[in-house]
Amino acid sequence: MRYLYLLIIISCCCFSCSNHKYKNPHVEIETKFGDIEVELYPDNAPKTVAAFLSYVDSGYYKNASFYRALNDDNQTMGNTETALIQGGIWKTKPDLHLPGIPHESTQQTKLTHKNGTISMARLAPGTANTEFFICIGDQKGFDYGGSNNPDGQGYAAFGQVVKGMDLINQFYTKPTNDDQLKQPVEILNITRL
Repeated sequence: MRYLYLLIIISCCCFSCSNHKYKNPHVEIETKFGDIEVELYPDNAPKTVAAFLSYVDSGYYKNASFYRALNDDNQTMGNTETALIQGGIWKTKPDLHLPGIPHESTQQTKLTHKNGTISMARLAPGTANTEFFICIGDQKGFDYGGSNNPDGQGYAAFGQVVKGMDLINQFYTKPTNDDQLKQPVEILNITRL
């Protein structure tokens, strides 16, 4: 009987050690080159995080891709230079249309677009849905009042890469045709950790 109790205690300890305990939700972007771990900030950007996690849980990012990179070679002269890699389902599931997410500006969330920040791509405020980008270097022009969006509202930052930024940098340096990656990087899936 004593051995049974010991076995149960050891099993419980092993099980609890194998579960990740995070204050904030974490997701894993799976690629054939390795995985990228991202911490999300629901206290700062609740609507954006909730929408993104609903897309993750719905399996929308299965067989998605990183397909766009903005770099020094593919931007219009005179524009504020930016560096990012963009991903989502635009290339792989173009027929999936979802409602826009209410815009949460960096003025509201107090998050900024620094190196490794994940943010929602959009046209007008409130049009963001499944497409996201990851900043390469600090990108103050994406913040509220920044010069990278004519409406001055910036983009909705909602998390931070905590593991795998080396992979993001590798994807960013792949050859482009204008701002589209010549060979998009397949996102096998995005899952919660």
